[in-house]
Amino acid sequence: MNAPGRAPRVLLALLAGLLAGCSSLLGGAPRQATRVYDPAPALQPADPAWPSVGWSLSLTASSDSALLDGQRLLVSPGGEELQPYRGVAWARAPTAMVESAVLRTLEDSGKILAVARSGSGQAAEYRLLLEVRRFQAEVAGGPSVRIEVGAKLLKVDAMAIAGSRSFEVRQAAASDHADALAAAFASALGRLGHDIAGWTLATGQAPSAPLR
Repeated sequence: MNAPGRAPRVLLALLAGLLAGCSSLLGGAPRQATRVYDPAPALQPADPAWPSVGWSLSLTASSDSALLDGQRLLVSPGGEELQPYRGVAWARAPTAMVESAVLRTLEDSGKILAVARSGSGQAAEYRLLLEVRRFQAEVAGGPSVRIEVGAKLLKVDAMAIAGSRSFEVRQAAASDHADALAAAFASALGRLGHDIAGWTLATGQAPSAPLR
C-alpha cells in the first residue's frame, strides 16, 4: 500500500516538471540582472561670447510621452518604431538628465546671477521650459543617439515668451552595446546643455527680446 499523502506529492512533482518545461519553451530562463546607467553629461566650457547676465532663472523639463518619463533605454531600429533595450535601464528619467545638463552648464558658466530648478523656492525673473521630444538610440545606418528638445524662455513678470527654439543633437556611438550608447548619451547631453545654455543667455539678454 502506498504511504498516505505520497500520491499528491508525486502529482505535485509531475506538475512542477511540466510547468518548468513550459516555462523554458516560453523563454522563462533565469532573468538577467538589469544594468543601470546614469550618464554624466560631458559638460563643455562656456563660450566667451556668451553674455554675462544680471537676472535669475528657474528651469524645468517635461515630456508629453510616457515613454520619455520612464527609465527604459529606447532604441529605434528604423522609422518611428521604438523598442526597449533588454536588460538596461536609466537611473533617472531622460527629462531629469536633460534638466541637469542645462542646469550644470549654466551654473559652471559663471555667466548668470542665479539658476535653479523650478519648485526650489528661488525667485526668478525668467523661466526656461524644456520639452523632451526624443531621447533614443538609433541603429539604422550605424549606432548613434539622438536627443530632441523644445525650449521656451518666459519673462515671469510679463507672463510672455521671450523666445522659443528646437534643439537636436545626434552623436555617433562606438557600437550598439549599452556601455557605448551610454557614453554617446553623455557626450550628447554635454553638447545639448551647451547649446541651450548659450541660447538662453543670449535670448534673455537681447535688448529687443520680443515678448509675446
